Amino acid sequence: MQENNSLCPCHSRKTYFQCCKIFHDGKLPPTALDLMRSRYSAYALRLPQYIIDTTHPDHIDFGKKETREIEHFCNTTQFENLVIVEFDAGEFVATVTFTAHLRQNGKEFAFTEKSWFEKVDGQWLYKKGEILHG
Repeated sequence: MQENNSLCPCHSRKTYFQCCKIFHDGKLPPTALDLMRSRYSAYALRLPQYIIDTTHPDHIDFGKKETREIEHFCNTTQFENLVIVEFDAGEFVATVTFTAHLRQNGKEFAFTEKSWFEKVDGQWLYKKGEILHG
């Protein structure tokens, strides 16, 4: 549980309560970038249902990953940093390129991903990602 003045795990430099918490509580992120940040925070805060609820039904793993699998990843990973590299905003399709810095089993690693998001019935959803580096 985050304290009122704790910085948001998405590294926006805002507090969690001023940033991703409103999306985790049910408000729809207005942009794909907000969704991407809130998904990163959901992983960091171990909120697997949010990850499932914000994944596009056309995603290759949709329906395959169970809450337990996501929980295991969250529980064995420390989410050290998130760096937004590029955001290409569209009306119904958008991309976010980011670098995530993580730690598992005491080992640091990072990857850069370009993620595609689609707006469906007014809600941004994560559709797919391509690892560019890492």
